[in-house]
Amino acid sequence: MSTTLRVIVDPIVAPVPGGIGRYTEELTRKLIETAPPGCDVTGIVSATVDDDHDRLETLLPGMTELIRMPLPRRELALAWRAGLTALPGRTADGTWRRAKAMVHSTTPLAPLGRHDRLNEIGNQTVVTVHDIAPWTHPGALSPGRAALYKSMVKRAHRYADAVVTPTHAVANLLNEIMDFGDRIRVIGGAVSSKLKLPVDADARAEKLGLPEQYILTTGTLEPRKRLDALIASLSEADSVDLPLLITGPTAWGGRDAQAVAAEAGLPTGRVRTLGYLDDADLAVILDRATVFAYPSVAEGFGLSIVEAFSLGTPVVHADTASLVEVAAGAGIAVPHENPDAYPRRLAQVINSVVTEPGLAERLRYQGLDRAKAFSWADSAQKVWQLHADL
Repeated sequence: MSTTLRVIVDPIVAPVPGGIGRYTEELTRKLIETAPPGCDVTGIVSATVDDDHDRLETLLPGMTELIRMPLPRRELALAWRAGLTALPGRTADGTWRRAKAMVHSTTPLAPLGRHDRLNEIGNQTVVTVHDIAPWTHPGALSPGRAALYKSMVKRAHRYADAVVTPTHAVANLLNEIMDFGDRIRVIGGAVSSKLKLPVDADARAEKLGLPEQYILTTGTLEPRKRLDALIASLSEADSVDLPLLITGPTAWGGRDAQAVAAEAGLPTGRVRTLGYLDDADLAVILDRATVFAYPSVAEGFGLSIVEAFSLGTPVVHADTASLVEVAAGAGIAVPHENPDAYPRRLAQVINSVVTEPGLAERLRYQGLDRAKAFSWADSAQKVWQLHADL
């Protein structure tokens, strides 16, 4: 008799998949590939359209089954928030029932309810909490999303058999909000298998209009990302005369990077926004950057710095606990506790990396080495072990 791990794969086909969608796709693919003997993986998705269903089956080959729940995404989330725990499993008359199941969710959204942990060995639910932004930076989410997130974390505190966090930093902060005790497991992410330099890298660089040297970052003008501080750093006396290229959304909260650059007195063209890039273009722009700057002061993991490490790009980042943990000294951590001094400090450190070839070379090799510490196969094996331990 096989053991089935049911993975909630809905984030992959969300309207804006973002980092969680990528995380879910990469982890689920490796869970399928690394399944122990006698184990298999089933996907759970909301009542999506047929195209999304077909796309999931293409992205995740080897799934035993992909089961579509009877409720659309929003309604399913509200049902789980209300405590309904129906899972894929049908009675003879075709109605949905609460099946004993081994469930893994890459978000706090899951069918969480009371169950007998001691006597129902195969009935377990594990959820993932990537960060605690709804508590520390509530403005990062809409009021509705923040309330849903908090509500589901509270349900996880009552009913989840285990909670996965990407770093010990998030685990510690989460335990300060709600004491999960020994139910927390730290399992990080890794660089996407799709982030590879393409054979047409030169042509892509030309199409993107990449300068010979540039500072690269990713993120939005959401306050916790501190992109405004990085833009402001370009006007500091210690700033190097290089353009700043930004990948990701071009605006947030009615403001865009160009407006912030103008407010900082920067000339037109000093800051360029490139929007979302496909994996091949992202690999090219990361690989050719002079330095990758990540000023965000509130991250759960900071996958972007690991991506930069993997391509040998020197990294400068905020000295937040999670980023310091992930970088482990392979990048340069910039103190951010004084908001007024933060732009100047960013400028000074970036200047050092750009003007000191020996420092840049050392960071390059340290980053390449650090990136090897993260792999999706390792993450998947830890998830399998977690469920086995439960």
